[in-house]
Amino acid sequence: MLRDLTISKIVEGIKKGQLSSYEIVKECIEEIKKDNSSSKPINAFITLMEDYALEQAKYIDEQRNKLEGKLLGVPIAIKDNINVKSFPTTCASKILEGFISVEDATVVERIKNNFGVIIGKTNMDEFAMGSSNETSYYGIVRNPHDRDRVPGGSSGGSAASVAANQVVCALGSDTGGSIRQPAAFCGVVGVKPTYGLVSRYGLVAFGSSLDQIGPITKNVEDAAILMDVISGYDPKDSTSVQVEKISFHERLKEPVDSNSITVGIPEEYFTDDVQEEILEAIRNVLGLIEKRGVKVRKISLPRTKYAIPTYYIVAPAEASSNLARFDGVRYGYRAKSQDLLDLYFNTKTEGFGKEVKRRIMLGNYVLSAGYYDAYYLKALKVRTLLKNDFTNAFREVDFIITPTTPTTAFKIGEKTSNPIEMYLSDIFTVTVNLVGTCAISLPVGSDKNNLPIGMQIIGKPFGDAELLRFARFVESLVSS
Repeated sequence: MLRDLTISKIVEGIKKGQLSSYEIVKECIEEIKKDNSSSKPINAFITLMEDYALEQAKYIDEQRNKLEGKLLGVPIAIKDNINVKSFPTTCASKILEGFISVEDATVVERIKNNFGVIIGKTNMDEFAMGSSNETSYYGIVRNPHDRDRVPGGSSGGSAASVAANQVVCALGSDTGGSIRQPAAFCGVVGVKPTYGLVSRYGLVAFGSSLDQIGPITKNVEDAAILMDVISGYDPKDSTSVQVEKISFHERLKEPVDSNSITVGIPEEYFTDDVQEEILEAIRNVLGLIEKRGVKVRKISLPRTKYAIPTYYIVAPAEASSNLARFDGVRYGYRAKSQDLLDLYFNTKTEGFGKEVKRRIMLGNYVLSAGYYDAYYLKALKVRTLLKNDFTNAFREVDFIITPTTPTTAFKIGEKTSNPIEMYLSDIFTVTVNLVGTCAISLPVGSDKNNLPIGMQIIGKPFGDAELLRFARFVESLVSS
């Protein structure tokens, strides 16, 4: 039953009395528990909110004629770096052991106001630092399509839970591709909204100028509905942007004038380093949209090669500042210590994992007095040049199409010994975060191992509605 359910089907069914939120939520929880007891569990959840979820679902069934909400009775999972009041927020790290959120993130508050049923907090790379969901203190997450492979990261638990039909939809966070990359590996839809469109209040910060919360869903329509709920100005978030509130879901219903659309194909993203099956799948999609009148033209984003080094200067620099607060004094894990300095040292040494320590050290290095100008300041200048590349490209095209990832899902343990190779998993996604625009990953096929292939569509800043509408058009052609 869960396999066939979407947000719109559930809401409509509950309103008409044809579906029961309680039964749907119960089925989700049973599916998660069944998987957890298997020999190779997906391990998508850190915290399962069973009693809370069933109680909420029961209330919705009883009051369905009096309630109005775009997520009425819909089971949803929340990445475990987003606060849900009265439940743990661990960021998949030992250092937040025992911490209970004292308030809801703004996106969670909006989900509750629309009567979505939060089932649990999903597993992730520790503090969202990773591309494979292998850095979690609570164990690796497995790809539902092949349990010997990674689901992608850092929102691997959210993507895997949707792909495995453990929930209908989920929220993730995207700092350098952490929604889109796992969406591609797991064969679901992942949206990275324009920076500032969705409130970050209540999201545990990794890179404050890069982080953005977004939906992971089964299809574009569900993503649009979830965007309707979570987007909009929030005075509690200083990076939230005041733009006219629109209905993404309603905009999907408007016809697409394919003859007036031009798509750019950046030559820097289509190289011999990309798995041939991915290139072939995207070529097939380009053929489909061209037949419908979409103009496809080659473009250049000449500074693409600088995106990864720029990202891995800017992101760790911001992370080293944001993670300084986790010291064992106020909350979370506290190591045994003789004095205050000992407390700081031991807590961080024992509480943080290897990848988090690596990025904190890198961040402190590039921000240090002797290297600030040589690395961090230069990275900010290159970031501006990258933004200029996209600004120039969007004068000529409406959307940019690229692979989401250079390969399909790789095997667990395959890249853990080589951090640089792991970082290159995000080579096609990090630029979007650096320039602050919007993008979506769509499933467009499978490789010879039946692993999903993801295609990325990049839209103009605050052109999220147009991006979703075009993505829905592409989705309809691929699935027909």
